[in-house]
Amino acid sequence: MSGRSNTDGGGTEIPEAESGVTRIPSWVLNLISAGVAIALWFVIGALGIRGIPSPFEVLQAGINAAQKGLLWTDMLASFRRVTLGLILGVLVAIPTAFIMGWYRVARAIVEPWIQFLRTVPPIALIPLVIVLFGIGETPKVMIIFFAAFMTSVISIYQGVVDTDRTLINAARVLGATDRQVFLKVVVPAAMPFVFVGVRIALAASWGTLIASELVAAQEGLGYRMQIAGIYFDLPTIYFNILVIGLIGYAMDRLLQASEGRLIGWQERK
Repeated sequence: MSGRSNTDGGGTEIPEAESGVTRIPSWVLNLISAGVAIALWFVIGALGIRGIPSPFEVLQAGINAAQKGLLWTDMLASFRRVTLGLILGVLVAIPTAFIMGWYRVARAIVEPWIQFLRTVPPIALIPLVIVLFGIGETPKVMIIFFAAFMTSVISIYQGVVDTDRTLINAARVLGATDRQVFLKVVVPAAMPFVFVGVRIALAASWGTLIASELVAAQEGLGYRMQIAGIYFDLPTIYFNILVIGLIGYAMDRLLQASEGRLIGWQERK
């Protein structure tokens, strides 16, 4: 039987049988999956299960928000906070991770603090950031920054320390300096981990959005969900969850596309 093969964690070849399904484009399978999920949602909504509004009710909640101008304002406010916190978190995480991975002394000093702070949930920082930064936009961004930094720095660091020692030794044998080894070997080898770290940080940033918008927010998708929760407005809550998921999904796909263009030259295992 002809077929492709994948590799499991232990390096064992696992045959993947060729079939009509495996030849269907991924985007078609994505649409089928979404269609099935929506159909199930209609069925569950028709059954009147408590806590699950019908798709029509959720859609109507979105239309109402758009007509009032709240949807666009909330989307822009949340997108701005997530994007700024994500960018700042990743910009700090990348040099921190490379320094930790490349210099043993820096690793011994910094890594314990990173591991310690990783156990602190971002929501626990709300009282601290309010005291330090007030109740404006800064504390909201800082909470997302903390989540993005902590979730990406370890992934990137692992990519640095896992760089193939054979490549490093070969470069040294050929006369490369430490700077050349770092820039020409370590950095390119760690780039896939950088993208993985950014994608993880993206998910963490959107996941922390609601917590960040607990800080005296007046607009935002998370803020709107909190207000809807007070009035038991389930359709609005579901609609904003869908909006957050769709925006996050679109941003993740853009990152994947960027990864393919920037490091598509690397050999895939």
